[in-house]
Amino acid sequence: MIRIVIADDHPVVRQGLRTFLDLQDDLEVVGEASDGAQAVELVGELKPDVLLLDLKMPVLDGLGALGRLSGTATRIVVLTSVSDRSDVGPAMRAGASGFLYKDVDPPALVQAVRAVHGGQVLLAPEAAEAMMGGNGPAPAVPNPAPLTEREREVLTLIAAGRSNREIARALSVAEKTVKTHVSNVLMKLGVQDRTQAALYAVRHGLA
Repeated sequence: MIRIVIADDHPVVRQGLRTFLDLQDDLEVVGEASDGAQAVELVGELKPDVLLLDLKMPVLDGLGALGRLSGTATRIVVLTSVSDRSDVGPAMRAGASGFLYKDVDPPALVQAVRAVHGGQVLLAPEAAEAMMGGNGPAPAVPNPAPLTEREREVLTLIAAGRSNREIARALSVAEKTVKTHVSNVLMKLGVQDRTQAALYAVRHGLA
C-alpha cells in the first residue's frame, strides 16, 4: 500500500484528490495539509511514502516545505497550477521527485504516484520543457559529465526507471555488465544513487 499525504490550501482540491486516490487498491491517503508548515509536520508524524505538494500555499509555500523536507524518505510530487514555469527548476533542485500540473488526467496522476514511489523521476511534458529551456537558475554543472555512449544509454534507461535486468535486456548485455556501467555512471556524475543520477539526466537534457 502506498501511503499519501496531500498538501493543498483548497479543500475542494484535497477532497477531489482523496476521493479519486482512495479508489485505487494500492493507494491510501493518510493525511491532508492546508499549508506548507502543516505538510512538514504531517510528513514527520505520518512518514508517508509520497507527498503531493502544491507550491502556492499560505504560512510556508511549497518550495519552503521542500527545503525543510530535504533528506526525508518521503518522495515528493509537486502538483501545482500551470502558472509560473520558472518554479520547475528550483523545485527539482530542492528535492522534488516529480512535477505535475493540476490539469493532469486522474489516471496519469495515479501512474505518476506509483512511478515516483518506485524510484522514478517524473516531469509533466511542459515542466520538462521548462527545465530544458533554461528557465530559472542554470544547473550548477555547466557541462554534462564525460560519459561514454553506452553509459549515456544506461543513464537514459535509469532515468526511465528501468531496473538493471530491464536495462540488460534493452541493451542485449549481461546484467553484470550493466552493474559495472551503473557504478561508472554514478562515479562520473558524483552522485550517490540512481535517483540522483536520474535527476542529473533530467536537468541536463539526457533523459
